[in-house]
Amino acid sequence: MEPIVLDSTGADIQGESARIQQRGPVALVELPGGVPAWSVTDQAVLRGLLADPRVSKDPRQHWMAFINGEITEAWPLLPWVAVDNMFTAYGADHRRLRRLVSPAFSHRRSTALRPRIAEITEGLLDALAAAPAGEPVDLRTGFAYPVPIRVITELLGVPEELGPALHKCVDGFFDGSFTAEQAQANYLEMYRLVSELVAYRRAQPGDDVTSVLITTRDEDNDSPLSEKELVDTLMLVINAGHETTVNLLDQAIVALLSHPEQRAAVAAGEVSWADVVEETLRFQAPVAHLPLRYAVEDIEIEGGYRIAKGEAILASYAAASRDPKIHGADTATFDPTRATREQHLAFGHGAHHCIGASLARLEAAVALPALFDRFPRMRLATSPAELTPVQSFISNGHTSVPVYLDAE
Repeated sequence: MEPIVLDSTGADIQGESARIQQRGPVALVELPGGVPAWSVTDQAVLRGLLADPRVSKDPRQHWMAFINGEITEAWPLLPWVAVDNMFTAYGADHRRLRRLVSPAFSHRRSTALRPRIAEITEGLLDALAAAPAGEPVDLRTGFAYPVPIRVITELLGVPEELGPALHKCVDGFFDGSFTAEQAQANYLEMYRLVSELVAYRRAQPGDDVTSVLITTRDEDNDSPLSEKELVDTLMLVINAGHETTVNLLDQAIVALLSHPEQRAAVAAGEVSWADVVEETLRFQAPVAHLPLRYAVEDIEIEGGYRIAKGEAILASYAAASRDPKIHGADTATFDPTRATREQHLAFGHGAHHCIGASLARLEAAVALPALFDRFPRMRLATSPAELTPVQSFISNGHTSVPVYLDAE
């Protein structure tokens, strides 16, 4: 059977995911550039593979196409697999890198950010309220985007002058329309900017994650963190700490404004905001497909499927989190009262479970009720079907979310 060629622009992520899912728990797909990978859409199978030591994220050790030189700089997704940080590390290397970063994203430290998240949120809501009456505003640009990017840049101690250029690079990292040249140029520009951040914080250390990592890098005689690992790790934190939460806020807003009965239940206190957040993560996983993992050895999948040693694996979170075997026949329906709403893989699973999951949930728990409390008569300025997805098969959000803040 011919592989399904993924639409790199993500024009119909859920429709495409459903078609892949129909081929079985794992199915061969073609990534941009004609690169084959096994898309895993069965939630139980994916959960198992994400925690399986026979599955690696290090292409240098375990992806035959990479080892053989078939993957070159001409491949637009190269920045996703060629970085040196915990995203691509395997085994002891991954444990070493994660141990250095994880204290910055502990539940305690994330919870301590609540007052600052609330302050950022209120400032953005004040700016939205000042918009001309009767004109639509874009909640992606004016709310969903700036909340997490401000939180993560403050957490990392990014100086104000580097912010706009870094934000542009983050957008480019997820842009499925980029050519290989554009993707490589974007990576190099982001690497340059983050190197500037490192130089700035070496000269002016502060109470931020970047300064802590620099101290670890510079003062530990065993050098547990190379300079490239330091920069690539900060790049990972910026990208992952931003895009996932932007899409979570975006999709939650759209889901509630598209389902008035659920919105009314939330307003009446019959459904909690925590339930809304978890169902949004399940219903519209912020990251639809995440490249890549690799089989360390042959892996047999129930049903007669086999992923051979050295082959690539694509974690297809959007499909897996709508697995009807877990969530029932109505899996494509947004329902925060669903008993299985927390049974999703939006933040991954196993050793590579998203280190910033608690922070993302906290940002949504603060920002969403504040938005809907401030503008209780808010409505979409267009039909949900007319919202344009971002150009990416990885990132699952909209280019804009236009709303009228007052229904009249």
